[in-house]
Amino acid sequence: MKKVIALVSEDFEDLELWYPTLRLREAGVQVDLAAEKPGTYHGKYGVPCEVTLSFKDLSADDYDGILVPGGWAPDKLRRFPEVLELVKKMDEQNKVIGEICHAGWVLASADILMGRTVTSTPGIKDDMRHAGATWVDEAVVIDGNIVSGRRPPDLPQYAKAFLDVLMKQA
Repeated sequence: MKKVIALVSEDFEDLELWYPTLRLREAGVQVDLAAEKPGTYHGKYGVPCEVTLSFKDLSADDYDGILVPGGWAPDKLRRFPEVLELVKKMDEQNKVIGEICHAGWVLASADILMGRTVTSTPGIKDDMRHAGATWVDEAVVIDGNIVSGRRPPDLPQYAKAFLDVLMKQA
């Protein structure tokens, strides 16, 4: 069974966490939720999320992929050294990394975008470019192990692309 970790902080984009999480679970993937500490977190629109793992509990060796939802949470997530180290390790191990909308901030802060082609919300395209990425305005972009999505209307293509890349991994 494949295992994916989804990162959570207050003000995550509700759909960008739950749509891929539910889609992956429907496909038989175990999706764990992690945050600064276990507890209840709320999305931008108030949808609650129960988290049982803390960032300090995580090891890239235990997971096949990682989901970083957008919203305002990525600006908080990128301030945790454990999150940045986890994203770097996942990239070094060529494990699938999913980011959508503002989640590109986390990958930029983890310094893994140099020479990669990605998408995101147009509002952070300059941040992505300054991190060394080639930014394109497309619904979904797959560059090696990184699957990036633009915004909530692109979730069907994003979740499918993430699942496809995840299932092709050894």
